[in-house]
Amino acid sequence: MAKTVDKKDISKKNTSNVESAKKVKKVTKKDKKKASTEKKSLWARFRIFCNGVKSEFGKVHWPNKKDMLKYSVATILFIIFFALFFYLIEVIFALIQTLFN
Repeated sequence: MAKTVDKKDISKKNTSNVESAKKVKKVTKKDKKKASTEKKSLWARFRIFCNGVKSEFGKVHWPNKKDMLKYSVATILFIIFFALFFYLIEVIFALIQTLFN
């Protein structure tokens, strides 16, 4: 059997969730203010930064020699292709300009 719910019950539940969410937000704002007002020494902040850099370097995927060669050849070919492409466009515009002058 289906259970019926009054609109009053729904509105009370929604407002209680909104009020509890507001309370949570107020607490987090206070915590942020406390954390920002605490002043750490320059040396402590530098150590935290260095630890973060060290952890990020551990996440880096370094390519092996075969992949590096493949990426380098692809890059050089793209550079040569686009250099020729723009050179040809320049030559075509130069020819058009000489025809109309």
